[in-house]
Amino acid sequence: MTTNAPAITGSVLFYSQPEPLSPEQHGKMGVKSMDGPFGFAKVGHAVPLTVGEFPPAALTGPIIFVGDEKMPIAVMGLQANENMFLREDGLFEAGVYVPAYIRRYPFIFANDDKAQQMVLCVDVAAEFVVKTNPDLPFFEADGQPSQYTKNCIEFCNNFEMERQRTANFIQLLKELDLFETKTATFTPQNADGTTGEVQTIAEYFGVSEEKLNALPTEKYIELRTNGALAQIQAHLLSLLGWDRLVALTLVRQNAAANTP
Repeated sequence: MTTNAPAITGSVLFYSQPEPLSPEQHGKMGVKSMDGPFGFAKVGHAVPLTVGEFPPAALTGPIIFVGDEKMPIAVMGLQANENMFLREDGLFEAGVYVPAYIRRYPFIFANDDKAQQMVLCVDVAAEFVVKTNPDLPFFEADGQPSQYTKNCIEFCNNFEMERQRTANFIQLLKELDLFETKTATFTPQNADGTTGEVQTIAEYFGVSEEKLNALPTEKYIELRTNGALAQIQAHLLSLLGWDRLVALTLVRQNAAANTP
């Protein structure tokens, strides 16, 4: 941790004012306890996910791949900037998987290209980061990282390792040419029992079951042996979650329409 490291540049989901963590600048700062600490994630309708999270995340909603890099994403809402699983009190609904990307906030690692190392940063604009009298300080009186900060550093280190494992997983799927463009649709039901016009919810990249089943036997066995097949199956299973998101959206829309 050093004051000479550059702050994060570019747009990073949830982070608005990240700064390299240092005892000189943040010696008296820390976080305050909050009953609902996840309010910042309300805008997270699509949250980055690591491959090791696929099985538990699949129980909550769709896991899709986006962009040229085929980044895995946990879909948590159908409307932009609306996380459907986050309550107004800043807590997630019971049983919802909370991605590690959310749980590591307000910390994040940034690349210091000049020093060729990763630098721990903290979003000082986070609601629960305070300048004085924190419940959990970033540093001890002697300037050493507190146990809270050490735990956060370990969590961020583990997250970075999982990100690399995810990159390797994506590269493997690319090499095997398993990706295809997929479309999620919804067919509304009219009041008279007829069906309305099919609506497109999302277009994204996903694993092609046809391509997967057409793999040579040795490649299929290789995926099973290295654990990638289980992650692929979790992704495919998660796509059933589109129906859940649609149902939740309709319930909320109907509730809003009937509110005086």
